[in-house]
Amino acid sequence: MKTLFKFLGLSLITLIVVSVIYGVGIQYNWYGELEPPGVPINTPLSQDLVKNKIDRQRAVSKSTKQILFGDTHVHTTYSTDAFLWSLPVFNGEGPHPISDACDYARFCSAIDFWVTSDHAEASSPRKWRSIKEAVRQCNAPTNQEDPDMVTFLGFEWTQVGLLADEHYGHKNVIFKDIEEDKVPLRPIGAGGLATNGMRSTIGAQAAELLTPLAVIDFPNRQRYFNFSSFVREMPGIPFCKEGVSSDLLPDDCYEFANTPEDLFRKLNELNFPSIVIPHGNTWGFYTPPGSSLDKQLEEGFHNENVQILFEVMSGHGNSEEYRPWRAALINDEGEVTCPEPTPDYLPSCWRAGQIIALRCAAEGLEEAECSRRAEKARNVNVSLGVPGHLALPGVTIEEWLDSGQCKDCFIPSFNYRPAGSAQYALALGNFDGEEIKRFRFGFIASSDNHRARPGTGYKEIDRFVTTEANGPPNESLRQAIYPLTESQSQSLELDRDNLPALGFGAFEAQRMASFFTTGGLAAVHSEGRSRGAIWNAMQKKETYGTSGDRILLWFDLLDGEESIVPMGGEVEMASIPNFRVRAVGAFKQKPGCPEFDVSETSLEDIARICKNECYNPSDERKIIKRIEVIRVFPQISKDEDIASLIEDPWQSFDCPINQEGCEITFNDPEFLMKQRDATYYVRAIQESSSTINAENIRCNYDNQGNCLEVNICYGDYRTPKDDDCLSMSEERAWSSPIYVDFK
Repeated sequence: MKTLFKFLGLSLITLIVVSVIYGVGIQYNWYGELEPPGVPINTPLSQDLVKNKIDRQRAVSKSTKQILFGDTHVHTTYSTDAFLWSLPVFNGEGPHPISDACDYARFCSAIDFWVTSDHAEASSPRKWRSIKEAVRQCNAPTNQEDPDMVTFLGFEWTQVGLLADEHYGHKNVIFKDIEEDKVPLRPIGAGGLATNGMRSTIGAQAAELLTPLAVIDFPNRQRYFNFSSFVREMPGIPFCKEGVSSDLLPDDCYEFANTPEDLFRKLNELNFPSIVIPHGNTWGFYTPPGSSLDKQLEEGFHNENVQILFEVMSGHGNSEEYRPWRAALINDEGEVTCPEPTPDYLPSCWRAGQIIALRCAAEGLEEAECSRRAEKARNVNVSLGVPGHLALPGVTIEEWLDSGQCKDCFIPSFNYRPAGSAQYALALGNFDGEEIKRFRFGFIASSDNHRARPGTGYKEIDRFVTTEANGPPNESLRQAIYPLTESQSQSLELDRDNLPALGFGAFEAQRMASFFTTGGLAAVHSEGRSRGAIWNAMQKKETYGTSGDRILLWFDLLDGEESIVPMGGEVEMASIPNFRVRAVGAFKQKPGCPEFDVSETSLEDIARICKNECYNPSDERKIIKRIEVIRVFPQISKDEDIASLIEDPWQSFDCPINQEGCEITFNDPEFLMKQRDATYYVRAIQESSSTINAENIRCNYDNQGNCLEVNICYGDYRTPKDDDCLSMSEERAWSSPIYVDFK
């Protein structure tokens, strides 16, 4: 049995990483036959409830536009990682089809729109057909001109590179329409590591290695066989012929794009209205140290007409803030080196040296030998990149303390990569051509939920369902999944060829559990509730993101008392820009759910999906505490230091305690003095409230700011299921920037 556990552990480590990085999914029976995707409850939200939401908003609004809330990043068990986490070995509840997501969005979170974004890399023709049909069914009950909710079709292009120069990250692709002749015949997956992994040997091996779990967890054996079946399907789907225009390819093949340039070209060939949203750019779980957004401004790698929005926060944390530190440095000889720690940042490679030095001292060895071993540990850790901690077998996740993390960011993503942040994108310029190339994103936020639950941030409850926290339900399964134990090694093993190349996944997944939140929301300033109105608002970048609460936010550039440029807009000026911000706090929530006019059977489904806790606003709003203004100057030469161009905050305004919110105006007289382009956006900061994982790994710090020990919020049985790891946090909303060019 011990040998079996070890065997299963190594296999599952590989499987976890493959699934998280690539994504496949659907529910199969024993023979791999497709099971029904589920049918959503064929009842729209009561129009009285919809009208009540709109009336409450208009009571505090000076605009004729509605603010609608949605979720642009949602996974169901059509994604491998979502399917994997639904299994008993990870405390999963079972499959979550798109019909569940539809009902959750309509009845539980009561959002206005959402997007299917299952991973494209392991899709199949029948899965894609099923996804499209499920999206149409979700839209069917509603009035198309004045819908209670709009469901958009999309997919996630999930690219991963092992080296910084080969890594472009993840992008969600959204389509405006859902009719068969107005959407692609297939999604477009990422090439390279993602395609080779899932559609060749790794996927088949993973299926073989997972099957023995059916012996250990015999009562749930069918669910493991189901998972094994759909993984085995992948190699049987032929690759689409290369060199053929995407609109001419058949529907029975797998299409992939190796780079963003290939993706944008293929979307152009399809010629369906689409929007591309990059996300997870600071998430260090799969992003190599040294990776940055710079290469994505190179010719062809950014399409300013399609890639127009940026996910500033999700259930994986915040990606807004820039910091000057790095996880790795490149010296003049082109070698990767380990940076020294600063008061604000402890590099993981440096912590590796500290761990080895402590081990060495415990063995009673001389200081010189311990220093040599520590330096070797740092070098090996940083050279391995993302799986660098595998250079230290037997190290527990607690020993890494807060290394690799942003200590002063708002709910940061795990192993933070600041050169992928929204602020870095706003300041960055590319000077290869005659004109400077820049990103001009609008901002949104999302959940990135993997349990078919769009818009999970309405209540901070049920951590194992509303966040990505997951893990084995008992010690025996934990030993099977995480076999790297203290007993295996107490010394530094540096044989890189013998390290399990993908073994970082399971180990880091438990450390990451402390960084998962209920996620954010996308908001649009829309002329109406229809699909076209929401799409037009996104196209115009009249969008903003929240950390989960439904904060109302307006941000405009003024001419006198009138708005001439709303958030997301661009303008040329030769005068002092004047701005107005208005923010209103989210409604405090009542327990339970509002009354729904549905059948008794439907109410049973709602209880199962919503857990009897829905978006259920009271008449009392949370208080907006302050408005922060961030000013960013885009580079005018490649030698300009990015950090010096970001002023965060540039101005801050305290707000009175007022249920009706906060309104401020400000201007920038320095705009004329500096005579250079400037970008402005605002944060509306709400009063503190309890938030899941707001303090991440919950360090105990000394007077110098050094982390002495951590209190990890585990994703498995070690943290009780009824412990939501709550801490106080200031929920917030981020406006889209206003881009002011000096004329």
